[in-house]
Amino acid sequence: MATRDLVLSALFAAIIVALGLVPPIMLGFIPVPITAQSLGVMLAGVVLGARRGTISVLLVLVLAAIGLPVLSGGRGGLAVFMAPTTGYLIGWVFAVITTGYLSQLLVSHSQAGFVQTVNFFVAALFGGVIVLYVCGISYLALITGLGFSKAFMGSLAFIPGDVLKAVIAALAGRTVMVGYPLLPKRA
Repeated sequence: MATRDLVLSALFAAIIVALGLVPPIMLGFIPVPITAQSLGVMLAGVVLGARRGTISVLLVLVLAAIGLPVLSGGRGGLAVFMAPTTGYLIGWVFAVITTGYLSQLLVSHSQAGFVQTVNFFVAALFGGVIVLYVCGISYLALITGLGFSKAFMGSLAFIPGDVLKAVIAALAGRTVMVGYPLLPKRA
């Protein structure tokens, strides 16, 4: 792995950690808070692609596992991997892989700007919302005993904010692609 790739992965890990400084918002009816860190996961996927984005997310999860307070609300340590939110943390890995892969697949330099933005949005929405929710809701339903329907219905409150995050990620991905393209070149 090139030094540039390591630096970019570390930079986006830092962005994800910095987004954790935004205080979490608890809704009360579901034991999962609203956080800004899923935006960082989407950004890592659309800007860096699948491989480097995954490294950045794994780096954040390793830092959390060794006890550093890198997750929203200043959480860290192995206990965060035994909580109702664990499915979402695990889902970050699959979300960034999916978002990055779809970004690499759907977006090219020959496309018009609007098409690139829409394709980034589709990648962020599919990976950063749908894939993340599948992992998070499944784990939440199984571990807490809520059942899939209650966990799903409770998670619907997150959708408007996560769609907004996907829009922000798409706009950022397009902006970075214009100024300093980081998505891996296709063969």
